[in-house]
Amino acid sequence: MAQAKKVLAKKSRSTATKKQSQTYPNYIGGRWAPGSRGEWIENRNPADTRDLIGRFPQSTEADVDAAVAAATKAFDGWRQTPAPRRAEILFRVGEILIRDKEKYTRDMTREMGKVLKEAGGDVQEAIDCTYYAAGEGRRLHGFTTPAEMPNKFAMCVRQPVGPCGLITPWNFPMAIPSWKLIPALVCGNTIVIKPAEDTPLSTYNLIKACEEAGVPPGVVNLVTGYGETVGARITSHPSLRLISFTGSTETGRTVAYACAERNAICSLEMGGKNAIIIMEDADVDNAVEGAVWGAFGTSGQRCTASSRLIVHKKVYKKFSQKLIERAKALRVGNGAEPKVEVGPVINEDAVEKIMRYIDIGQNEDRATLACGGNRLTKGDYAHGYFIEPTVFTDVSPDMRIAQEEIFGPVTSVIPAKSLDEAIEIANGVRYGLSAAIYTQDVNRAFHAMNETYTGIFYINSATIGAEVHLPFGGTKATGNGHREAGTQVLDIFSEWKSIYVDYSGKLQRAQIDDVKI
Repeated sequence: MAQAKKVLAKKSRSTATKKQSQTYPNYIGGRWAPGSRGEWIENRNPADTRDLIGRFPQSTEADVDAAVAAATKAFDGWRQTPAPRRAEILFRVGEILIRDKEKYTRDMTREMGKVLKEAGGDVQEAIDCTYYAAGEGRRLHGFTTPAEMPNKFAMCVRQPVGPCGLITPWNFPMAIPSWKLIPALVCGNTIVIKPAEDTPLSTYNLIKACEEAGVPPGVVNLVTGYGETVGARITSHPSLRLISFTGSTETGRTVAYACAERNAICSLEMGGKNAIIIMEDADVDNAVEGAVWGAFGTSGQRCTASSRLIVHKKVYKKFSQKLIERAKALRVGNGAEPKVEVGPVINEDAVEKIMRYIDIGQNEDRATLACGGNRLTKGDYAHGYFIEPTVFTDVSPDMRIAQEEIFGPVTSVIPAKSLDEAIEIANGVRYGLSAAIYTQDVNRAFHAMNETYTGIFYINSATIGAEVHLPFGGTKATGNGHREAGTQVLDIFSEWKSIYVDYSGKLQRAQIDDVKI
């Protein structure tokens, strides 16, 4: 008997198949056109795979080459457009996203599966990012500084990198593309973007907004397809100066190799195995709510998901019992239903991977499958990718379920005797994206904040919930040192130029000539 409450939209086969689907083109050089091969990828609803949302081009290397040629041709005109003017166009993109937010939200839930509130949050994040980054069109600040020679002026400015390749994931199919696309454009770059093949519609909607807002032809180019063809060509194309990738650590490593081979700039945002530390003085009810949201929001398909819960032994039993009760009560089903709290995972491959890790957890010594652990397959669940919210207790830090990224609705509860032991456990993975602590002691909070080696840290909150005006990214195997969002993202998509103006009327040699005072 499944432990989670099962709620799914009552949708008959005839209703599902009556939904209209359409064929969506690529966008290259300001024109919407099918892929050169004439073959298509089906985009289906993970809550009900009978629901065909649309068909998108299964593009080839030739399509990528055409998109790169368009981006290259448009680059000079776009970079020479004053940054405040570029920002005005991008500001209109934000207005279009606001106008059509409800539609984009429904589209996202249908193609990705996340519940409507979360899909709305994804679109809102794109809106926030667009407004914030557009504002930087009047703040692409360089700086001046005193020169070491008399009658000499020194300053530095930002300049665009050039045509950029963007490869984005399926779990935040509008927010993450906006994190890359909008800052790249405000800095004066042109782009070729490849969305994940599971969720191309949300990125298509973003590109349509760019077109309507007046982004010139060739500045933005959309090419859909598979990673081994479209993604590989983008990462290896000699005319793309920069590649920005969000996805798995394994694929990110492949992207990094391809960029290193041709000395291209590479920005990577990859995996996470994030921990919440719950101390004995924590508000346990608040910590449980944070753990549920962090572990099971987006069905656990977040790089910042709270997949490890490190709990002080004094409150371990109390916390675990309350967490299990909440996890059992979560409503699983089609994200389009207002009462649903946990939607499907993205596809069959994800189901197989998650269920394989649940089997690993059950076979590892000492760990207890406290709730969940089943795929839901009966009745209205038969045509979707549904997995119960799953909690393992009595987990030790060295177990695979506590070390490896599962990327699904699975979390592990790990006991700890002290704050220092909890911090050691939190740091004891190869990732370093996000961490959190629940405590009422400000000294403990600051100690954990200082000693936890991650790019993001929360106090009395879950490990998710980044805001666009702060830098986002992680340490260790999570990334390669860059940060998205905030003003720090400008350092990815622009390069510094130092400028010296000598108005002395004679040759002055820095570090050689004596300066007479």
